[in-house]
Amino acid sequence: MAARARYKRGSSLQNRLGIFLSIIVVFMLFTVVSVKSASLLEKEKEYQAKEDSLQKQIEEETQRSEEIAEFETYTQTRKYIEDVARDKLGLVYPGEIIFKDEDQGK
Repeated sequence: MAARARYKRGSSLQNRLGIFLSIIVVFMLFTVVSVKSASLLEKEKEYQAKEDSLQKQIEEETQRSEEIAEFETYTQTRKYIEDVARDKLGLVYPGEIIFKDEDQGK
């Protein structure tokens, strides 16, 4: 009978120790998961900011591309040729009168 009581007491002590160790392991796992989760959230914020920045750059480059395409179309028109001839070469149509500011003549 004494052997049985010792066995029962030892078994109870082992059960308590097992439960205690299990609780510690679960707590440690919870802590590790929480820390990793926080770092992943921080990385997600960084990546979102980078994505927003890149999206803005894409929009700016798209707009710039459209402006270049418009300018290319404009350079192939008669209006562009006339503007360049007037501004760069000083050409005018026959009978056309040009008025200049006094400041431009100096």
